[in-house]
Amino acid sequence: MEMPAPNPAILAKRDRVLTQLAEILPAEALISDEAERRAYECDALTAYRCVPMAVVLPSTTEEVARILRICHDEKVPVVPRGSGTSLAGGALPTEDSIILGVARLRDVLEVDYADRIIRVQTGMTNLAVTGEVESDGFFYAPDPSSQLACAIAGNIAMNSGGAHCLKYGVTTNNLLGVTMVQMDGTVVELGGAHLDAAGYDLLGLICGSEGQLGVVTEATLRILPRPEGARPVLMGFDSSEVAGACVSDIIKAGVLPVAIEFMDRPCIRACEDFAKAGYPDCEALLIVEVEGSEAEIDEQLGLITQIARRHNPVELRESQSEDESKKIWLGRKSAFGAMGQINDYMCLDGTIPVSSLPFVLRRIGEMSKEFGLDVANVFHAGDGNMHPLILFDANKPGDLERCEAFGAEILKLCVEAGGCLTGEHGVGIEKRDLMAVQFAPEDLEAQMRVKDVFDPQWLLNPAKVFPLEVSAARRAA
Repeated sequence: MEMPAPNPAILAKRDRVLTQLAEILPAEALISDEAERRAYECDALTAYRCVPMAVVLPSTTEEVARILRICHDEKVPVVPRGSGTSLAGGALPTEDSIILGVARLRDVLEVDYADRIIRVQTGMTNLAVTGEVESDGFFYAPDPSSQLACAIAGNIAMNSGGAHCLKYGVTTNNLLGVTMVQMDGTVVELGGAHLDAAGYDLLGLICGSEGQLGVVTEATLRILPRPEGARPVLMGFDSSEVAGACVSDIIKAGVLPVAIEFMDRPCIRACEDFAKAGYPDCEALLIVEVEGSEAEIDEQLGLITQIARRHNPVELRESQSEDESKKIWLGRKSAFGAMGQINDYMCLDGTIPVSSLPFVLRRIGEMSKEFGLDVANVFHAGDGNMHPLILFDANKPGDLERCEAFGAEILKLCVEAGGCLTGEHGVGIEKRDLMAVQFAPEDLEAQMRVKDVFDPQWLLNPAKVFPLEVSAARRAA
């Protein structure tokens, strides 16, 4: 994966820039020591690494504005970073860039149960938001697998979803307003606590922009009352294709579960060994969850299990207790970590129409044999957001390159099937060079013109999203 060469002119003024930053930040908020900077050389896409020129950890919007103003005036690139959980290399630094981490922006600014909102600084973790309101019967709906660690800033940057997005939507559906600092240090407020339909939807533009347009420091989020009850059912099948067909039929029937999750045998085994979730021994597993009153749950699961039986499941089992339900979800949420204990892997993020699941799963199996690399599948089946994990050996020469080539073919397959390159992990560097597969040159030019407006010098999050050859002239200007 190519990254641009560092700019010698920027490296030459490192000491001057650090001196200016030291004048506005407390000592603990500025990291210049090389050994300490190395902790920020990559995010969760660990195959690619680069030590940044410095790391800054502000604790207020005002500090973020001062930092960006200095970097803007000195023409120093800035890489915004949440918790470093990006699987697409979204927070990978360049040698001549400064990492701006939001980890110290962790305050709760307001909770309003009457209007069902919470306003937080964006270094707060996803799960901590729910932790602030759950004792009063509320929760924050988006629930990425990394929710214990991932920051709200990163969720907004990538428009993250999660297992329950089938019913509740992704981050953009639960984000009401932001405070954002532009690259020149200007602080702007977008959206707010209430419906705001006037003018252009700039909030929708910012959510999912991958740190390309500004640094979001505060967010107003929608919180929801906890449902009366919820119950998952485990459905085991003797093939991935049959499980995929079952998902398609459930959606086609007009039933709306809160979640439909898919795992194949390699993931089932890894998760069971890791979490002891009580998963059946089968080729493919669906976790389908519904919620509501007991009567509503029974009615919905009755329809869903009726559909499942048409596909001859090898096991069909409803959770019998809250503890059992927690174990079932612990297993699913542990999938990436459990697989990581066994193999190096690259996690993809393409989306497809749900009706294409059987075909795409079959083709991935065929491509696995062609490339000589195993694949473990775990994904949000209800909305067609796939997460194939390509297993490889990072110490084996050529394996990473083969893995990248295989991944590119899977993502091309997703686009050909009517889907797209990314559902929630973002483009980052991982899918950057595949953007032309989904977008025409005119589309990419239009997107880059939007970045021109917000970041004319192209200093924010360099070398992400846009293919390097397409953005070269703007980055060099």
